[in-house]
Amino acid sequence: MRIALIGYGKMGHMIEEIATQRGHEVNLKIDVNNQQDFTKEKISGSDVAIEFTNPESAFQNVMKCLEFGIPVVSGSTGWNQKLEEAKKYCKDNNGSFLHTSNFSVGVNIFFEVNKLLAKLMASQPAYDVTMREIHHTAKKDAPSGTAVTLAEQILSTISHKKNWVNEPASTKEQLSIISDRIDPAPGTHYVKYTSEVDDIEIIHTAHSRKGFAHGAVLAAEYISNKKGIFSMKDVLNITST
Repeated sequence: MRIALIGYGKMGHMIEEIATQRGHEVNLKIDVNNQQDFTKEKISGSDVAIEFTNPESAFQNVMKCLEFGIPVVSGSTGWNQKLEEAKKYCKDNNGSFLHTSNFSVGVNIFFEVNKLLAKLMASQPAYDVTMREIHHTAKKDAPSGTAVTLAEQILSTISHKKNWVNEPASTKEQLSIISDRIDPAPGTHYVKYTSEVDDIEIIHTAHSRKGFAHGAVLAAEYISNKKGIFSMKDVLNITST
């Protein structure tokens, strides 16, 4: 499989390493220094694109891949307000697109655990729920995309929580997400339910970026010959809780 990397920072380098180990070829690398090479002619030799850039450029990058007819996997976060537009364009043009806030196999299992725990706690008003996430200081968005996904799962299940805030909650209706930026943390997420008598806490801790890169390559392998809009649940064959 021939892979175009849109974004060639630390994640891009690790994705290239893992893709090569799995027998794939990275035949195009796009970063801030060669944007002029992001053309239909040059990317047409790729079977799939993996996009890891930033919230400001992710939407445009994804749309260009879809316009050029290249299946695209995106791990950029912080652009959720444009995500539905990208999905609609993909559907209308018979493209192939997968976006996730986190490619890690472990995190995607953690998402399912979070949903199940939220369902169990929805009928337990004695417990309040809070969140915390820790990432390296180069992380561009706060809260992390993974934290937002976890929060949205909780909000869709626990009816008395109405919205999340990236600070301590000032009302019972708010779900607090505390974001800490500490080097060299690649990513830790906490969901904690607290009552007067006990606490219940689930934690996912990434040891390196390798899990994210490996998942991105798995996603690229999955969608390279398919049409439609996909998720990591499809890639990992996870049945919803």
